[in-house]
Amino acid sequence: MKLPRRKAEVPLDDRLEALAEAADLAEGRLGQEAVDHARAVVARAGARRGLSVEHTAVALAGATGSGKSSLFNALSGTELAAVGVTRPTTAKAQAALWGAGGSGPLLDWLDVPLRHTVEGDASGLILLDLPDHDSIELPHRREVDRLVAAVDLLVWVLDPQKYADAAVHERYLRPLARHRDVMVVVLNQVDRLPERSVKRCLDDLRGLLAAGGLEGVPVLGISARTGEGVPELRALLDRQVSRRRAWSSRLAADVASAAAALWADTRPPDARPPDTLLPDARPPDARTRESLPVTAPPAPGQVAVPEVAANRALTRALAQAAGVPAAVEAVAKSHRHRSIAATGWPVTRWLRRLRPDPLRRLHLAKGARSSLPAATAVQVSAVDTALRDVGAAASASVPEPWATAVRHAARSRSGELTDALDRTVAAATSGGVSKAPRWWRVAGTAQWLTVAAMAAGAIWLLVRFALNYLMLPELPTPTVGRAPWPTVLLLGGALAGVLIAALCRVFAWIGGRRRARRAVKASRAGIEEVAGELIIAPTRDELARYARFADRVTRALGSA
Repeated sequence: MKLPRRKAEVPLDDRLEALAEAADLAEGRLGQEAVDHARAVVARAGARRGLSVEHTAVALAGATGSGKSSLFNALSGTELAAVGVTRPTTAKAQAALWGAGGSGPLLDWLDVPLRHTVEGDASGLILLDLPDHDSIELPHRREVDRLVAAVDLLVWVLDPQKYADAAVHERYLRPLARHRDVMVVVLNQVDRLPERSVKRCLDDLRGLLAAGGLEGVPVLGISARTGEGVPELRALLDRQVSRRRAWSSRLAADVASAAAALWADTRPPDARPPDTLLPDARPPDARTRESLPVTAPPAPGQVAVPEVAANRALTRALAQAAGVPAAVEAVAKSHRHRSIAATGWPVTRWLRRLRPDPLRRLHLAKGARSSLPAATAVQVSAVDTALRDVGAAASASVPEPWATAVRHAARSRSGELTDALDRTVAAATSGGVSKAPRWWRVAGTAQWLTVAAMAAGAIWLLVRFALNYLMLPELPTPTVGRAPWPTVLLLGGALAGVLIAALCRVFAWIGGRRRARRAVKASRAGIEEVAGELIIAPTRDELARYARFADRVTRALGSA
């Protein structure tokens, strides 16, 4: 699948800014090589934009014996370059300058110390003769690599014997497929070929270039020795120089190439592009990977961040691991405990006060660090499974290695879960010791009235017993039917106290269940909030980071 056709031209400054941001977003997610390359492109572009835009640096690059030094002399009308046949003769790049004024900083940046001013009407042209790209000298090859990555326009000089050499096609031309607008290919030494073979070689060369993604690159047949085709090449260079746009086209191609390399790293390691530029089935190396067509990134703003939420399995696993069932049970027991202590029969309620409050025993009463039992191995495993499921669901629509980053984000703050859940459960269950309900006070008053009745009846009976013992006249004793009032007060108060206590126990159980349900609801809400902060938010942030990365890469590629 090829990259989308640009709908609108994006300014170079915006593309560079987008590439720099994409590299920052990809840090730690994609391969460091692609990230470093993108940053190097941004830095190089920034340096080149600050130098002369009135000059165009054109490099003649080729293999040993291709005749590029002869072509350099032919184009410059000089004998500046030493010409050799079978061995490298150019060790350091040298420049021929047409209109040298203001070119010094650019040549300093290119690190080209050998400079020669040439008379002519091609004002602004800087023609560089590079060392051989296949030189046996490593410094020569490094010099070529450095300048090929920096000059504004590239002229590749090939010869009839080695124009199909894989060394130049796979090492240089194919990785520069996006630079077709700032590239020219010449087949030198056509004077050595029979006239009928020249067209065949040129057509074959065009086919090789097209197979490498360079279809449409100008291909000229020339002879530096006889001058054939040299005027046409000179005219082509003059047109490029006069436009003063080669430098920006080169930077735009560099940005697109770096952005494509970043996007290519988002594919699964075993995925291959559906249409490959390689003639065989071997995977591309790092140098050629950026030139391959890759799955197109979405249009800007089209990557939607998937909705991620704490599912039931996650909430349930966190609740079990946090000890919510034990805490909720403690809420119900604590309510019953306090209710009985407040409304039980005063004669026996003091025994209830000897028992510890279940909530206070677990240190849940004030929302402090609790003494709930630690999660079991099974509960920890359930939480891990739920976290993996959340990460897997969130990353399902995200390519690797971003999907790995999303899954990692879902677990990135799992070490904070224990304390956060404990505080949440403690806060949710501390409502179990909230203000006592009013009916406790009513029931407690009624219980004391029964005690008062019992006391009155008991005192009354004691007085009668004392009078009988002392054989004093008896006091009149009213009755209820046949039962004397003192007995009614004593026994009735005791029975009423027991009945009130039993009824209060029923209300206490109902109230405990109600408070337990509220605690469950509050705990669930708190756990969902913790999950949202420590699990869902990092996952969403990572998904948003990927969406922003895709948007920035697309903009760096030039799509508005």
